[in-house]
Amino acid sequence: MSRIKKWLLSISPSLIAILSGIFAGFIILLISNPASAFNGLVVILKGGWNNGMKGLGQVLYYATPIILTGLSVGFAFKTGMFNIGASGQLVVGALMSIYVGINWTFLPGHLHWIVAMLMGTLAGMVWGMLVGLLKAYRNVNEVISAIMFNYIGMYGVNYLIKSSDTMYDILRNQTVNVAKNAVIPKAGLDNIFYIVKGRFHDASSVNGGILIAVLIAILIYIMINKTAFGYELRACGYNRHASRYAGINEKKAIVASMSIAGALSGVAGALMYLAPSTGMHIHVTEVLASEGFNGIAVALLGMSNPIGIIFAGLFIAHITVGGAFLQSLGYMKEVIDVIVGLIIYFSAFSLLMRDVMTSIRRKHGRKVLNTEGKEAKC
Repeated sequence: MSRIKKWLLSISPSLIAILSGIFAGFIILLISNPASAFNGLVVILKGGWNNGMKGLGQVLYYATPIILTGLSVGFAFKTGMFNIGASGQLVVGALMSIYVGINWTFLPGHLHWIVAMLMGTLAGMVWGMLVGLLKAYRNVNEVISAIMFNYIGMYGVNYLIKSSDTMYDILRNQTVNVAKNAVIPKAGLDNIFYIVKGRFHDASSVNGGILIAVLIAILIYIMINKTAFGYELRACGYNRHASRYAGINEKKAIVASMSIAGALSGVAGALMYLAPSTGMHIHVTEVLASEGFNGIAVALLGMSNPIGIIFAGLFIAHITVGGAFLQSLGYMKEVIDVIVGLIIYFSAFSLLMRDVMTSIRRKHGRKVLNTEGKEAKC
């Protein structure tokens, strides 16, 4: 089989999921408001292009955290773990980065936002590592413990914000702005992704975070595919028992996997909230961060491949930005969340069908070999 055929076969579940999800979404639009259904579909597919270059900038802005949470979930998938705790890891990382961004004003210049981002990454790593430790040393299912840590993280962060003298804006029930030096730099992207309104440039919310996210994705790809450490983690994901017999430290691999996954979600939270000019603050509400769950969709669509996750994150952000314009046609903006949910469902279903078909082909191949072997003996 040629490389092109293999590549097409590998991305076919994602393409089927996207097309099926969009088609099902169109049916929903048709039922809700038949007269505007086609225009609604066009608006969704246009995504950021509905608002020109500024809209494309918004796509990059919204893609930043879900690329990183997608990497978090996808990395855990590669190593045989299911990191459903990205939401908790994200909000814990966000709180730490905001704390540093508000209080550590002694840090000079751009060092402030870098340290805030790194501390957020470290906090997410610790939160993910706790799940790994429970799995490695007490055999606690990571799905159960990660869901628990999601809620512990959410309620713990809410409590710490409300009890803080420096972080809490009591009037808005949210965190206050970080110091000016702690804001993620625009990296010149505001001079590219904008629209002109009168005499003023109306810039998008995009900042240098998207460049950091892409760089991290490339580094994760290299680590997984080109290093001995990545090989050990993948080997544990394929067959944990065989890896143990091969001399790989299974417990170390589990803890390392969840620590790195937590760090990726932590940096997602840092990059989300170190940009208060865009209105991103931690609100004290009993709602888990949706970016953590959108990361599951991104990881599934990207087939847990770091490069695929970049494009999957951009796609989910693209239709999300497009969905915001549905209100002008009389639709609720939540329709796009339904479509994303359908894409997740069809993505999981298509992966299941691919595995079933692969299993059937293998069984058929073994039967053919056994038949040929018996005939040769005769």
